[in-house]
Amino acid sequence: MKARVAVLISGAGTNMAALLYAAKAADCPYELVLVASNDPDAPGLAIAEAESIPTWSLSHKGMNRDAFDALVDDQLRAANAEFVALAGYMRILSDDFVGRWAGRMLNIHPSLLPLYKGLNTHQQAIDAGDKFGGCSVHIVTPGVDDGPVLAQTPVAIVAGDSVDTLATRVRFAEHQLYPATLAAFVMRERSPDYLRGRVRELAMALPEADEVTSHGMPCFGIVKGKKFAYFTEDHHGDGKTAILVKISGADEQAALIEMDEARYYRPAYFGDGWVGIRLDLGDTDWEAIGEWLRKSWLAVAPKKLAGLMGVAEEF
Repeated sequence: MKARVAVLISGAGTNMAALLYAAKAADCPYELVLVASNDPDAPGLAIAEAESIPTWSLSHKGMNRDAFDALVDDQLRAANAEFVALAGYMRILSDDFVGRWAGRMLNIHPSLLPLYKGLNTHQQAIDAGDKFGGCSVHIVTPGVDDGPVLAQTPVAIVAGDSVDTLATRVRFAEHQLYPATLAAFVMRERSPDYLRGRVRELAMALPEADEVTSHGMPCFGIVKGKKFAYFTEDHHGDGKTAILVKISGADEQAALIEMDEARYYRPAYFGDGWVGIRLDLGDTDWEAIGEWLRKSWLAVAPKKLAGLMGVAEEF
């Protein structure tokens, strides 16, 4: 299953087109499900429409920033987008919008970040006498061009370069860098190493948690106590990457599987008191996984230790 990506543009959409054409390859791990713009006349919209990609546009002029971003968010969710790629989207995003897509929104910027955030990047690089300009793909955070950098391509500044000549070469680099970086990023969400690390971070944050290997799997328990979670990767050849957590019994297990049989399953050899939760579907809600781990920890923790959580729950 390919990751579902929405692209936001404001103009020509050349980086959007680079993502789109890369997505045509059979082995590309993502597909474009929406191209949206704050300018209904953006030329990139016509490219997307010609390639049968759904589009949406609305001018932001005269609208409150939060209100406009909420409309954009509605469109992204209606398209069932899992990731957002900013491609020449000339809008400062509201903190609320960035928060909604935290860790799932990328941007490409025409400089070697952290150098030259914002506008006029090529002129700044030339004026500074830099040997290289370039481009960067980064995760979007509330600060402008301030998120973690995922990849960069340096582009040599040639004697006599103008802003236009440098910008043209940097654009070539952007069109190479963005599709490859986006592909690697969406695959990270399905990588067992990445998923194991996320589970470990959440599990080991719980009081007196430790990690050992049991049944051939990394598992997490209370020091010198019971296990509350297992990380499973293709266990007994089932093809799943998942966590196993404690639940109340067969009724809860059956209800979860009925609610979402693609995500929840009965783990072999563990009985009715556990449920498997798939992590390799590409849309993991890590806040929910953290809550599952917390509840599972409470299910096995001694009452005195459970008091550290400030919560009393029955299973």
